[in-house]
Amino acid sequence: MIRTITFDPPEWDRGEIMRYARIRGADDSYAELIDACIREAEPVLSYRVCYTILDIRRQNDRMTFGNITTDSKTIKTAVKDSSQALLFAATIGTPFDRLLQRYSMLSPGKALILQAIGAERVESLCDAFCVRMSTELTSSQKRLTRRVSPGYGDISLEMQRELFIMLDCPRKIGLTLDESLLMSPSKSVTAICGITEGATCDTIKCADCTKTDCEYRQ
Repeated sequence: MIRTITFDPPEWDRGEIMRYARIRGADDSYAELIDACIREAEPVLSYRVCYTILDIRRQNDRMTFGNITTDSKTIKTAVKDSSQALLFAATIGTPFDRLLQRYSMLSPGKALILQAIGAERVESLCDAFCVRMSTELTSSQKRLTRRVSPGYGDISLEMQRELFIMLDCPRKIGLTLDESLLMSPSKSVTAICGITEGATCDTIKCADCTKTDCEYRQ
């Protein structure tokens, strides 16, 4: 079963916006521009997620959930000891893409900040969704593991196709995939988490990530 959730706007994190924009240090010179971009973006943003939960089957070095069979070490580490996988897609909507496109021609400075806002918004949406799922799982003494996405680590980007089919993304949340595996709206995420027994997972995303040369590392 595929479920769809519409979220209220998550709390804004201006520090994350600055990080995505690669504005380093305690620089207040961008504060007015960031605030202006937030005010312009807010009316066009929406927050939608579709998801499903599937049993994980393991055989030798491969695992299967739904139509996906993988030997990805990244996925196996992320869902270690999990009996089920949570698959989800999240998007902040097409109108925000149109805003980005307009300012890419009118104002490179605003376009840069809006790109960072889009990244912060979709990640905040994913965080809000994972918090909600973790809260629901707590009552059954289960927890959610960290999320990983196609293109991360050794996860093939081709896995996007199977995820889109299983989640019915175009119909559920208006999210499409082109032949080059680019998503539209662009500020969208697909991800996989494990569901396992135990206490709440306090893993910090960057601390748990093996890509230590990432420009966005905290």
